[in-house]
Amino acid sequence: MEFIVEKIGMSRTITVPAIPVTLVKLVDTKVCEVSEDGKAIVAYSDGKKFNKAIEGQQKKYDLSKEFNRFATINVANTEAGDLDTSALTEGTILKTTFNTKGRGFSGGMKRHNFSGGPGSHGHRFGRRIGSIGNAEWPGRVQPGKKMPGQYGNTKVTHKNEIVSFDSETGILVLKGSVAGANGSLGKVRIA
Repeated sequence: MEFIVEKIGMSRTITVPAIPVTLVKLVDTKVCEVSEDGKAIVAYSDGKKFNKAIEGQQKKYDLSKEFNRFATINVANTEAGDLDTSALTEGTILKTTFNTKGRGFSGGMKRHNFSGGPGSHGHRFGRRIGSIGNAEWPGRVQPGKKMPGQYGNTKVTHKNEIVSFDSETGILVLKGSVAGANGSLGKVRIA
């Protein structure tokens, strides 16, 4: 079973020793249509995006205006309606999938932890990556060479233990950290 969640942030338990935990909140989700293999089309609220395609889906599934995003996930439900969250009370380990923080176009020192050149006078090395090629053979830069480029904004999956789940508020407490910025949406599934 999969659930769409929003990352709240990190904290720790007040036990001795303290455990670092991440708080995630279940997004209010409606199941629109369920197929035989357990996959379902679900609707949830995210931002203010609205167009005629979304309006058509809302009319088709008889949804209110707030449900403006749609996704396909595995669910425990057998028919349309509210999402069944009972599996989270019994589950112990989850796989959380979030997009990491995007850092844009970054240099080699930030992206790959290169040391860079000395910071004193008399040279132009600085924060550059240095030589990248080989001698006469192979006479080209090898594929996969660590160089400056897009850093972050990639999908990352972590395995986390469930510490607690409050079914009334929909807050899920997971042991350890989860990728992504606070407030970002992701998925959790029972491993």
